[in-house]
Amino acid sequence: MEVKFRECDWFNLWIWLEFEEFISEREKQMLDEVFASWFLLGKLGGFNAVNSQVLEAGVDVSHLDYDNDAMATDMMAVMHNIGDVEYEGKWARCWVDLGTTDGIALDVLINALYRFSEEYVPIVAVYVGGEQEEWAIDRRYD
Repeated sequence: MEVKFRECDWFNLWIWLEFEEFISEREKQMLDEVFASWFLLGKLGGFNAVNSQVLEAGVDVSHLDYDNDAMATDMMAVMHNIGDVEYEGKWARCWVDLGTTDGIALDVLINALYRFSEEYVPIVAVYVGGEQEEWAIDRRYD
């Protein structure tokens, strides 16, 4: 699975998936859930890289002295909105307003899509941002 970044507008971002083959209805439902779950975590502020205390602690987190007050003082990092995942032929796309969330949100999504590609439906490429000539974007999100 290739990952390619094109022109990205954090508040008006299209994510495009190109599949090797047509995707079944069951697989579409699974992919819809991947995006919905990812958005819910983002809406709840889960992708706040400023508060990455466990990551920064390394692999040994036994008896970690977690700073519980840090979350209250850090700037919120929340996603604002997401559209439905849309399908056309061997393509899928989803619009998202990443809001103030951090770039780790895209890393998490890409990691999940990689595993989805390995376990369920092969994805040729994920394009973050930009447009597809063959499939005009819906301007209702602009």
